[in-house]
Amino acid sequence: MTGTTSHAHSSRAAAAPVVQHLPPRQPPLLRPSLPIGVAILSFLLGVAGLVLLLTGAIAFLHQYAGTTAFPDSLLISSSVDVYGAAILLVLGAAIIALARALWDQELWALYLMVTLLFAGLAYEFFTASITVLFLVLIVLFIYLLAVRHHFY
Repeated sequence: MTGTTSHAHSSRAAAAPVVQHLPPRQPPLLRPSLPIGVAILSFLLGVAGLVLLLTGAIAFLHQYAGTTAFPDSLLISSSVDVYGAAILLVLGAAIIALARALWDQELWALYLMVTLLFAGLAYEFFTASITVLFLVLIVLFIYLLAVRHHFY
């Protein structure tokens, strides 16, 4: 009887399920390097967004705190009302977010920037105001298309 139990025990051990382990970890995807032009564009967009954000915040404070707390000399634009200040705040925050996403090489930021540049080019072209700004927009548009493989 002991022979059959040991034989049954050894056949169970041989038929034991084999546990598969998780696949080995893959090395993290290499992040492409940040092109210098994208870094400069991102920095300039961030500064412009910060200026718009501060302009909206100062205009809000000027509207609600009065001229004693924030004199008219601090205002960048003296003709901004409450709604204009709100628009400046939102626009400044959106531009800062776009600049941060460009710095992080996010693909949606590249698509948005190329779309905005194309809209600016179309506006400049159809209003027949082909100037230095038009040439700068063309160079930026072509540059961003050329470095698109750096975004993910």
